[in-house]
Amino acid sequence: MIDHLGIRPRNIEVARRFYDAALRPLGITTVMEVTADQTGGYHGIGYGQGRKPFLWLTADSREATPPEQNGKGTHIALAADSRAAVDAFYAAAMAQGGRDNGAPGIRPHYHPAYYAAFVLDPDGVNVEAVCHKPE
Repeated sequence: MIDHLGIRPRNIEVARRFYDAALRPLGITTVMEVTADQTGGYHGIGYGQGRKPFLWLTADSREATPPEQNGKGTHIALAADSRAAVDAFYAAAMAQGGRDNGAPGIRPHYHPAYYAAFVLDPDGVNVEAVCHKPE
């Protein structure tokens, strides 16, 4: 099951204004934002209903490659039933030539139980496995 999707616009603030306006009639609003100061370079604006974001606008000052090249800028997160499943996803992806984009671990800037791993597939797509369950 897909947990959330991320897109990287050319200008995150222009995109924010567009999505704020376009999604509001659908009852979808900004429910979370993480800053580059919190993450070391990644800036994300999460849209959803209630408290759970499912669509992210993203920017990352650590990456020099334009998002339109090699699948970069595309992000897909898959829900995992356990932290062990996240670990297994990461190990299998790395064994098949994936590139590390964030080893398994807690990401407290999202929420205290957010346990995830990130890999880049052979085309540069950022694939994440995430478990929201504590321990």
